[in-house]
Amino acid sequence: MTKYSRGASLDLARVLVVDDDPTSRLTLQTVLEAGGYYVDAAATAAEAVGKLDREEYELVLSDLQMESPEAGLKVIAHAKMMDYKPATAIVTTYHNNSVRQSSSDQSVLVEPEDVPGLLGKVANLIASRVNRRLNHQLKHSGN
Repeated sequence: MTKYSRGASLDLARVLVVDDDPTSRLTLQTVLEAGGYYVDAAATAAEAVGKLDREEYELVLSDLQMESPEAGLKVIAHAKMMDYKPATAIVTTYHNNSVRQSSSDQSVLVEPEDVPGLLGKVANLIASRVNRRLNHQLKHSGN
């Protein structure tokens, strides 16, 4: 796992990648780091929850099925409860319509085989989070 300094000269968006498959996790981590993101990784839902509690992330990308069929959804649910409200998405190579239907507007299905599409979706998810946070701040600063 590569760690980057969060100094003033380099402020990368932080992404947490959660996947129990080492090859998938490392591939996604490498692609995102090449795309300009700081990437932290977790191999289990429990490890991801611990990282979410200790660090702040702009985006959480989680595999759907890990140690249990719903482990990824548990990671996403925990991320959505965090005060810092990261953007969230399920990453899977499986086409599962029930995930697509049960996902809210903040959880979308991201398919990693299309690298430019993946990087575009990641950028859009982070931009949407920034817009939501700015709108929230503007709404509450007027009171």
